[in-house]
Amino acid sequence: MQQFDRRQFLFASSGATAGSLIVPGLLDAAEADGADFSRSGLVTGKPKPLKHQEISGFLSAAQIAPHHTAHYGGALKAVIAADSKLEDAAKGGTAIDPAAFAHLKRLVNSRGNSVVLHEFYFDGLSPKESSPEKALRSAIEQRFGSTEKWAADFVASAKEAAGWAMLVKHPVNGKLYNVVSDEHAMGVLWMAAPLVVIDTYEHAFYIDYQNRKADYVEKFMSHIDWPAAGSRYARV
Repeated sequence: MQQFDRRQFLFASSGATAGSLIVPGLLDAAEADGADFSRSGLVTGKPKPLKHQEISGFLSAAQIAPHHTAHYGGALKAVIAADSKLEDAAKGGTAIDPAAFAHLKRLVNSRGNSVVLHEFYFDGLSPKESSPEKALRSAIEQRFGSTEKWAADFVASAKEAAGWAMLVKHPVNGKLYNVVSDEHAMGVLWMAAPLVVIDTYEHAFYIDYQNRKADYVEKFMSHIDWPAAGSRYARV
């Protein structure tokens, strides 16, 4: 019987195969400012290519590739399949077993959110350190007191999060929030728009950091694509 170490198990159990770990191409940076949804997998039906195959000093290609292919790509396949079954049943007037129906409905929600959050995460990474542009910096300072105080709160949120931590803007009151989500369909604020997103599931960092989640979170702060976050902020 083949023996698996922990990192092999994490990716094998997610549906990754040796052939699936090939990065399907890199996204032209000019087409990936983080605010354009036209190339989202939910629109095209195909995984959105990566902006960066690896980020030196932060995430290796061995870490990014299976995360992008198995977890993001797997979520996209799952939501497309579930949505297709529900659409066919609705249009055809065909009843679905109640248990299967409930499962498909929850799958569309959870996996659909996973697709969007993964796209925000990958598109929001930068190989070099940058700073928030004026409008977003001003909003952060007004809400948190300073960018440093925001960062401290975001890092604490990410270290506590089992799944995701996000800086979001809520369009109802215009406020910024650092939101913790322990599952794709939990912890969200309805209508809030993600600006900065970190994936805190083990599969996002285990190859490079093993159980040193805090190190991963702290290094993430130096690899936020603030121009992309600024574009998202301007969009909302």
